[in-house]
Amino acid sequence: MVVQPEFPCLQALPDGSTLLRLHVQPRAAANKVAGLQGDMLKLRLTSPPVDGKANQAVIAYLAKLFHLPQSALTIKSGRQSRTKTVSIAGVDVQRLSAVLVELLHGNGPC
Repeated sequence: MVVQPEFPCLQALPDGSTLLRLHVQPRAAANKVAGLQGDMLKLRLTSPPVDGKANQAVIAYLAKLFHLPQSALTIKSGRQSRTKTVSIAGVDVQRLSAVLVELLHGNGPC
């Protein structure tokens, strides 16, 4: 039985990994989660969208946010787009949801 997460941006997969749908805003004033935008998590990053720098920043920021090694995260789709899907291995969807709950309700780091 698969438990659906509280956040529509998260999708648990049968192999134990989780997909995270993002809307990325490059060249922002600061790196931070800006809330939900439809069924995506909005992420603001200071990196420009050139030479893969924004993609690298997405992986680095999410790894730090979820306390995971960068090798646990992979951009599955959207390398050339603001809309990205990231695969996260080694952590269940409930733990990711808990981090997002704390973050979006003002109790966690941005």
